[in-house]
This record gives sequence, structure tokens and C-alpha cells, in this order.
Amino acid sequence: MNPLSRRVFLRGTGVTMALPLLDSLSAAPAAALPQRFAVLFMGTGISPGRWWAKGAGPGMELSESLAPLEPLKAKLNVIDGLFNKAATGQGIHPAMTGNLLSGVPIRKGSIIQGGITIDQVLANLIGQETPQASMVLACERAMTGFHETNFSNAYSSHISWQNSDSPVPNEMYPSLAFDSLFENGGRLRNTSVLDRVKDHALSLSSKVSATDKLKLDEYLASVRDVERSIERMRTDKQKAEDRARDAGRPLFTMKRPQDGLPEDIRDHIRLMCDIVALGFQTDKTRVASLLLARDLSALYYPFLGVSRQHHGASHYDTEADYQKIVHFQVSQLAYLAQRLDSMQEGEGTVLDNCCLLFLSNMWSGTKHDNKKVPVLTLGGLGGKLKTGRALDYFESGDDNRKLCSLYLGIMDRMGVTLKDFGDAETRLAGF
Repeated sequence: MNPLSRRVFLRGTGVTMALPLLDSLSAAPAAALPQRFAVLFMGTGISPGRWWAKGAGPGMELSESLAPLEPLKAKLNVIDGLFNKAATGQGIHPAMTGNLLSGVPIRKGSIIQGGITIDQVLANLIGQETPQASMVLACERAMTGFHETNFSNAYSSHISWQNSDSPVPNEMYPSLAFDSLFENGGRLRNTSVLDRVKDHALSLSSKVSATDKLKLDEYLASVRDVERSIERMRTDKQKAEDRARDAGRPLFTMKRPQDGLPEDIRDHIRLMCDIVALGFQTDKTRVASLLLARDLSALYYPFLGVSRQHHGASHYDTEADYQKIVHFQVSQLAYLAQRLDSMQEGEGTVLDNCCLLFLSNMWSGTKHDNKKVPVLTLGGLGGKLKTGRALDYFESGDDNRKLCSLYLGIMDRMGVTLKDFGDAETRLAGF
């Protein structure tokens, strides 16, 4: 049976809405539950002294930075000591970022050269099973020009690459990412998708089991919450434009201003996490990447009481201000994971059928040290990935601690078996 034939949709004027798996309508066996992969990236490293885990299972002890993941530690792996050999000794910032998910050496100068990233390998090979091969989202604008090291800033601004010379464009606008979930466009795109499918939803609700009705109601409520957040975002943007005009200062706007960006990074990230969660819940896509804060990030966090921008604060990564930023970003991972873990699917949750990968391009922003990088995974890929572990590979030898060996192991568990990837020909031992 074609995987697409098992889907249940709500339809309305100019919109198609995929639904979560409804057991009373689907013939799909438990073994057919989809596996998903998402990578979340935060640039410029972590707070080294505050990033660690000890023990295993329910007794695992988490550091201050990882504390937001406490409720999820049974489904968490904290992986220490991995590195990207092709990015060491090449320069700082873009040279540490451009091949983080590919392991392929990158090139200085005007000609961009790298390699396809793990998310796009998966998108190419399993993307035909979903309406959308992958989602590539970002919460910060890409940079142009070149870094002082003569590497293009494109390497710092994108984590997902479709081939050696083409990064996948980042979608920054939550409303456009939301629209893509429902093939929502044209003149009605600013009209609620739920209002347009409500008749079909009411009809379907009367035909499913009580359990599926609850699942359907929870899903529709989630969609409504995201819609309302986007509408508030548009209102806030108009207020921002009014303030900028009154102050006589220009404000960059898109040709479609109604799609503007949230003023508050908290709102922006949560919306993007919500959209990834909806995409996974409905099997709209099984692959996503989310750039929380790019390398050389210019984000500010006034709600944390931090005056420096992200990149500037990373040069003082032993201080409390940067710890606040790291803790905040890990909290966003926790938010997405908890959203997915609240969605029942088969005998478990959507998170149980996922692998969420969180990483940065360096260990210390103060030292620009990427001899190892922070790595977390959440979710068990349908029981194929053991969790609740703190793994340390730093003393294992360079050939045994490659990021690309980790990627090969993840892809294996998702049914994508490659002879090699990037600089690795072997799987990560013990993972």
C-alpha cells in the first residue's frame, strides 16, 4: 500500500489539512509508524563547566544547562567528546559550521563548496513517503558577505545543504511555514484554515472512536493556538512598524508585510517548534531542521537580563549571562520534545518515534574550541535507539569519535544504510 493512501485529510476551500494517525480509520499496523528526524542548532558553543551528565536511566544527573530536560531524561542521550575533523584547525566560526552536518571539507573564497547534510540525505531517501520532503526553518536572518577568515558567511547562516554548493533556503516566517503545512495560499491564506475545514471536521468527528475523537480535538486545538499566535504576531508587527515610523527610523519589511516576524525571539522559536511538531504529528514531513541561533548570532535576550548579543556573550562563556542563554535554548529543545511526547501514537508517543538532535558548532565560544562539540539526542526511533544514557567518547581516539559516525548510526536506524558519510566509514561504537 502506498504510504500516502493511509492518510486522512480534512479539506476546505483552498486548503488541505493532514491529520494524525487515527486508529479507527487507518489500516496501518504498529510496525508502520513513521520515524522522524529533526536537528536543532545553536551557534557559538555552550557553557563548558555547566554542560554534563552523570549516570543512566532514572538516576541520571543533569547539569544546570541541561536541567530543562529533567522530565525527559529517560528519553535523552547526552553525548560528549564527538568532533568534526574536517572543521578543526580550519578557522573560527563559518569554518566550524559549514560542514557540521556533512563532515565534508569546505572551501574559502567566492566559490562555495561543501557537501550534502544528514537531514537532506534522509529527505532525499525517505521524503517520497510524505507530502513534504523536509522542513528547513530558522529564527534568525542569514548573513551575507565573508568572514575575516575568508569563508563565506553562508556557512555560518545555514546548517542544511542539498548538495556541495547549495544551502537549503531557511524559512524564517512562521506564517509561511504554517501555510506550507496545509497547502494554504492565494487570497484566502489569511483566513483561518480551521474555519474552512470545520464542516468536514464535524462530519469526521462523528465517525471515529472516542479515543480518536479526543486525539482529533487536541490536534485541532493545537492548530488553533498556532493560528492565534500568528495573528497576534501580525498585530505586534504592525505596532512595531508604527513605533518605528513615529521615531523616524526605518524598519525592514517583506513585500508581504502581513507575514512579518515576531518581535520576541521567545514567540518566534515557540512558533517554529509548534510547526515542526504539527508537521511530525500529521506525517506531513519526517525530516526537519531548525536553526535556533546561527553562528555569529546577533540575537538579543532582554527578557533574560542579558545586555550582550548572543555572539558577544559567548566570548564570556564562563559567566552567568551566557549560561542564561544556553539554558534558554535548551529549554526550547525541551519544549519541542515535550510537545511531541504529549502526542499519543500507537503504544507510545510521537517523540518515541523520533530522533531530535541538538548540537552546536563548538564547545567554547571564549576559546573558539571545537575539539569536541556538545551533542544531545531525544527519542528512541521506535525502540531502535537506546536512551537514558551519558556517553563519553573524548578519550576513544579521533577515529572513534566522529560526528559522521553518529550520523551513520542514526540513518541506519531509519532504514537508510550508507557505506560511508562525510569522513566516516564506521558507526559510532556503543551508540
